[in-house]
Amino acid sequence: MSLDTHQSVYREKLIEHLFVGEMLKLSWLKYGATLEVSHSLLDRSGHDIVLEANGVVRHIQLKTSAISALTASQNIHLDLARKPSGCVIWIQFDPNSMALGPFLFFGGLPGEPLADLQAFKVAKHTKANVQGVKAERPNIRVVPRASFARIESIEALYAELFGSQQR
Repeated sequence: MSLDTHQSVYREKLIEHLFVGEMLKLSWLKYGATLEVSHSLLDRSGHDIVLEANGVVRHIQLKTSAISALTASQNIHLDLARKPSGCVIWIQFDPNSMALGPFLFFGGLPGEPLADLQAFKVAKHTKANVQGVKAERPNIRVVPRASFARIESIEALYAELFGSQQR
């Protein structure tokens, strides 16, 4: 088995740190080092990190997949829509170099809430119960890849998240 299978949590955290590092580097170089980063201790309400810049607070759920992955959707917690400017960033990466991008974005304009998630299909547990039934997860919705906007660069993603005000 590959590292992808045995070390998936390690890879996920690595990509999260690379992403935050790229965002901080961009903030340093172009935006006067104004980006603030907070981490969620628990993933109870659908977000992994909170980024703030230009007066915009973004509660962000991070998702990852290799560029070649055929992942068709992501599961999103309903509570993310209750957070200020909640959004999902699906980070695609090159598994050979760990280079990030392109990015897939699901969210509103800076300062705007996430679209209503109620219209999306209710997610189901991946494992069945003793009766063989995969129970619904009422607070989770399945958002198809087609609902995400493709963003080619970290610079374009930063502008999508916070607007394009430079120092």
